[in-house]
Amino acid sequence: MGGCLLRSNPHLIEINARLWINQLRKKYSEDITLSTIPEEELLKIKHLGFDVIWLMGVWEPSPASAQIAKKDPEIILAAKKIIPEFNEEKIGASPYSIFEYKLNSHLGFEWEIKALKERLNALGIGLFLDFVSNHLSKDNSFIAKCPECFINVSAEDYAAHPGQFFETDINGEKKYIAYGRDPNFPPWTDTAQLNFFDSRAREMMLQVLMNIADVSDGVRCDMVMLTLNEIYEGTWGWLLNKEEANKPGREFWEQAIKKVKKKYPKFVFIAEVYWGLEWRFQKMGFDYTYDKVIYDRLKGNDTGNIRGHLRAEKLYQKRSVRFIDNHDEASSIESFGPEKAKAAAIIMSTIKGLRFYQDEQLDGELVKVPVQVIDYDCPADQNVRKFYEKLLKIVDHPAFHGGEWNLLEAGRFHKDNKTNINILSWSWSQMRTVKIVIVNYSSEISSGIIKTKIKSADDNTALFEELSGRFISFNSSDIQDGLKIENMPPYSAYILDMEF
Repeated sequence: MGGCLLRSNPHLIEINARLWINQLRKKYSEDITLSTIPEEELLKIKHLGFDVIWLMGVWEPSPASAQIAKKDPEIILAAKKIIPEFNEEKIGASPYSIFEYKLNSHLGFEWEIKALKERLNALGIGLFLDFVSNHLSKDNSFIAKCPECFINVSAEDYAAHPGQFFETDINGEKKYIAYGRDPNFPPWTDTAQLNFFDSRAREMMLQVLMNIADVSDGVRCDMVMLTLNEIYEGTWGWLLNKEEANKPGREFWEQAIKKVKKKYPKFVFIAEVYWGLEWRFQKMGFDYTYDKVIYDRLKGNDTGNIRGHLRAEKLYQKRSVRFIDNHDEASSIESFGPEKAKAAAIIMSTIKGLRFYQDEQLDGELVKVPVQVIDYDCPADQNVRKFYEKLLKIVDHPAFHGGEWNLLEAGRFHKDNKTNINILSWSWSQMRTVKIVIVNYSSEISSGIIKTKIKSADDNTALFEELSGRFISFNSSDIQDGLKIENMPPYSAYILDMEF
């Protein structure tokens, strides 16, 4: 990255570019663009301890996608729930139906991306942008230049499967092109499917990546597994085999990451990846991969499964993206409930990996905001905001980044009390500092003995608990065989600080 190295276990905030700029224009009564974002707004992000802003949705939106979204009953219904004075101008194109990889003119001039990057880098913050490898918008500017870069079908296939393809006119000739899709879901009808068995399509998208690397510090790559050779063949082979298309000998991502990093060695790749393919993409060169497993296990209530996942190989964990909120999921408060969401936030903020937050998460958004909504002011819940401000300040400590992490076991408080299974615990050690995190991740009062050594020369030991800002006293019998923790309330947590 251009003078902005990421620390271990970095903190990333996802900010919806269109919403943010529109909110700032109202707040300052000025025609703010990317390069003129007030310094105080960037300093707020800096002071919260964020290493990276992922500015989601900066690219030129599709007019066709916008028209489709404005007529979509599900999007309209979701928008009406959060916007009291709703009108269709509050809805725009999906940011994942990209018309062209140029800055959305609503956000400023093309040069302003790099100007924002330089301002952020001066504050020690990186700028990440979107890259969607699988598809472009159905009206994108590339189709006329290279129709073979997309999945083309015959008129017969179009007639047989009209819901999977669309008709378009290219240079006076009718073409039938596939909608982009995930094989497990219906097609995205505002997109056109790229042909990743065509070398021209690969080269085109590789050039896009190189261009993005010139103006930013990293990319969040959308649904990367869709362009994996065997998955792509499984989805589109029935059409490609008719054309006798050959499966490439190498994966696109291996080639792309190698080429980008040769010129931009500090450039960071984040993969949105599922289906148990995370480790494979890490081996291909991705710096970080989404960890949907921990999200799903936190959403459930099985601490045994959470603990088991945290026993995974440490390098894998270090390169995992931990989150409880993002634009594809319901808000964490809605999914988890208010108290459980806080406990889950403490867990994801204190384990190894890239810690991912969404701007609306910090304000306590109660519902999922569709990515097609372009003008909306999230009402901030001050209690949630204060919780995250305190948590982010705590986990900004160097021990949570450069320290050694160890999973701790919780034994029974006494033989008839089995609530220790509800308790999750780990420690961070760095030089003369030890942080011990203890979470009762359940709806019942729980007790346990945390298997860690507490050194003390006195009969009584007081440890500072950072979430509450108070000291907790333990007598010598409480720490003799481990740290005795009794009657933790449901979904409560301690972050204990020890200095030697």
